[in-house]
Amino acid sequence: MVTGTDLAAAIGSTKETALRRVDFPFSGKPDQAFKTWRDWKLSSAPRDAASQIVEVSDLREPSASEAAKIRDLCRRANFAIYATQGTVAKQGIARLGAAFGLERLDITHCADDDAVTELKVEADGQRATYIPYSNRPLSWHTDGYYNAASEQVRGFILHCLQPAEAGGESLVLDPDLAYIRLMDVNPDYVSAMMEPDAMTIPENLEAGRLVRAAVSGPVYSVIGGDLHMRYSARKRNISWKDDSRIDGAKSVLDTLLDEGSPAPLRFRLEPGQGIICNNVLHRRTGFDAQSDRLFFRARYLDRVSGTSWQGEPPFHQTV
Repeated sequence: MVTGTDLAAAIGSTKETALRRVDFPFSGKPDQAFKTWRDWKLSSAPRDAASQIVEVSDLREPSASEAAKIRDLCRRANFAIYATQGTVAKQGIARLGAAFGLERLDITHCADDDAVTELKVEADGQRATYIPYSNRPLSWHTDGYYNAASEQVRGFILHCLQPAEAGGESLVLDPDLAYIRLMDVNPDYVSAMMEPDAMTIPENLEAGRLVRAAVSGPVYSVIGGDLHMRYSARKRNISWKDDSRIDGAKSVLDTLLDEGSPAPLRFRLEPGQGIICNNVLHRRTGFDAQSDRLFFRARYLDRVSGTSWQGEPPFHQTV
């Protein structure tokens, strides 16, 4: 089932695909391999945001113990929250990413030239037409869901410099938990969401000029042996394959993200705090348009290094 949906083939990642699993859990079948992985994931799921926070003395050079803690949290829940003191510059974000193997920055439309982008309310100009640069709520999504197969966003850092006075909260859910819910309800839903034309993002035109061509792809795929998700809950400017299984899967995801168990974690990042993750499902609540809310965001084509499920004690690997 993975054949044809493994984006590693498109990316050409021969190094990552060198590992071959005996107990591969993403075949789309509720077999023992999946059940072992499922039990580990559910037992590792965080119950609150506070348990995901790691104090980091210097973002530019995390200590060995700080880095180990962040990797462990990302391996188990696909994200960690760090907290640091003092002024943080863009170069500090880039150095933090590099410390965790995040090096291939995703230079997207509207991004800053160095790809470490300032997120703030833009009253006019090109950015003003896009929701991340407004005070409007952002619906559930993974970053870069409109990217081509060869440019999948696998990790990102979101750093708070100045929160909104009210609102602007973050909600996060590990995409692996959504996969588990789909498998528990109906494995056929997973099969449908792994098809190469499951979700299509139409072309992006600005003043009649083509900014990005239409992009079709799976919701779930496997890259280098690890699960990857591209998803958007938006209702407009998105096209889903006409398939009853897709409809069923979307309904399950809507319910999970709105009122699911385990529930998405809700928190408000304070100055000096940030998220480092393997492109988790997330959304943002709205806030006052007059707010001076300011964040740095860096997206990567890399996954946080050392966070594969393949290194966990319940599993063994062969090469």
